[in-house]
Amino acid sequence: MKRFMAMLNRNKNKDPPPTKLLDLAGELCQELQSSSPSLEKLVGAMMGCKHKMHFLTNIHIVRACVLVHIRNGQHDTACRLLEYCKAEEKEELVQLWHEIHYRRVMEKHQKDSLTPLQKFRCRKRNPPPLSLCPEGLKTRNYPEEVRQHLHRFAAEVTANPNKKQREGLARDMNLQPAQVYNWFANYRRRRKS
Repeated sequence: MKRFMAMLNRNKNKDPPPTKLLDLAGELCQELQSSSPSLEKLVGAMMGCKHKMHFLTNIHIVRACVLVHIRNGQHDTACRLLEYCKAEEKEELVQLWHEIHYRRVMEKHQKDSLTPLQKFRCRKRNPPPLSLCPEGLKTRNYPEEVRQHLHRFAAEVTANPNKKQREGLARDMNLQPAQVYNWFANYRRRRKS
């Protein structure tokens, strides 16, 4: 830690900071994860210097910063940090985004854990920003042409296709037979209600 602080002070006017400094910060963040006061001091030093955005390219540093903000109840600050960080590990950043919101819900309801359904609802209510998902959020809906084809088949042929028909539809639309089976089961259930 002392070595890092000395190196940070020596290089405070260099732009960009040396790679050695960034690597050392990442290593320290990994080592100090269980030591709350030391990690908090390290995060404070990194976030208080002008090289802040350079540090936020390392996923270990980002994770440590988010952890410190969550511990301090600063959920909005942790979210903003994720939105503007430049780390390449987008899937891990999305996971951290969800973790922030899980913790917020747990604190609000004074719980130690959430059920899978509560986590699902939390993710639905708090989707990650486009900066974390540049390709867009993954959707579980089928493309429009697949849905139209299935609707047409249900209206013109049958809403309850047999196994052979389901397998043919699955082949035609590049789906699994189980997906076709579930689509028709959901279609019939929606029509009943």
